This record gives sequence, C-alpha cells and structure tokens, in this order.
Amino acid sequence: MSRGGAGDFRYSLQRPMDLTLFVVGLMKVVLGGLVAALGIGLSMRGLSRLLDSHPVEELRQGNVASGLVHATSLVSLGLLVQHALKATGDAVDLAVQNPPVSAISVLQLLGLALVHVALSLAVGVAVLALGVRLFDKMTPGIEELAEVRKGNIAAALLLCAFLLVIALLTAPGLQAALNGLIPFPQLPTGVLRAPA
Repeated sequence: MSRGGAGDFRYSLQRPMDLTLFVVGLMKVVLGGLVAALGIGLSMRGLSRLLDSHPVEELRQGNVASGLVHATSLVSLGLLVQHALKATGDAVDLAVQNPPVSAISVLQLLGLALVHVALSLAVGVAVLALGVRLFDKMTPGIEELAEVRKGNIAAALLLCAFLLVIALLTAPGLQAALNGLIPFPQLPTGVLRAPA
C-alpha cells in the first residue's frame, strides 16, 4: 500500500463521529423493526383468514404445509415492503444532509413516511391475498387451500412459489407507485448528495 493510502486511512480514523447519521441509523432500525412486527401481524392475520385456519394452532399440530405457506407469505411481504422502507430512509437522509433542517419538517417527513409504509403493508397484504385467490382459480378441480390445511406439502410448495413470484414481479410496480407519495426534499441547484 502506498504512503498516500496509509495517510488517507489514518485521516479517516481521526474523523469525528457523525452523531446525526448515527441517530438517523437508529431511527431506521426502530422503524424497520416496527414495520416487520406490524407486517408479520398483518400477514399472519390476513393469511389465516384466507386459509380459514389458525396458524398458531396449526404450528402446534406440526402442519408443515401450513408453516411453509405462512413463512413464504412473510418473506413475500418483506420483498414487497422493503422498497417502501428504502425510499423513506433515502428521503430522511436527504432531508438531514441538506440544511437547514427544522424539527417540524423532520416530524412531517416521518409522519408521511409512516403513512407510506402502512400503505405499502396494506397493499402488500392485498397483493398476496389476490395472489392466493388467483392461484386457487388457476387450478380448477383442486382445492389447494384445503390441501394445505390437510398438510399437503406439494400443494404448499406450489403456493409458496406462486406467492414469491407474485411478490418479485409486483414489487417494482408497487415501489414506483408508492415512491410518488414520499415528499423528497428539494436539493439546491447543482448539489447532488447520495443517501447514506
């Protein structure tokens, strides 16, 4: 390594801590955890209605098929909602990195971000519910949901794959539609700052 590189490295270690970035990072961790908990609750409740089952009871009974479908619905919802969290985080980063930042504007942005994430969770659950209904209609003569309740792993795996494909293919559209709701801050002319 060259001397210039080593000097640059020493300088980067001596740089002061960015407390604002640290606090924003912690806020993202808390928001991500809250969204995950809310998403898990919504997904479990919505899917249990669709499957006409109680996931906790089926897990106690060892219904692997039902467990697979519930687990896949959680992963699929995560795929759908992750973009909403990213867009929200980017907007907060840009607002914080471009002074002047007022507490009111940050609180307004966080309020809109919560609405954005809640809307993306609701739309995500609706997309998955529609996917389950669509899957059921695509295979006439077989009651897949009843098969999953009975513990049919083959039916569960097929439904799981369908849910993942639905999530992967609809996530970009959901991201584009919901990003229009985030009020990204106006950057000064000629200034371009990447989100942290």
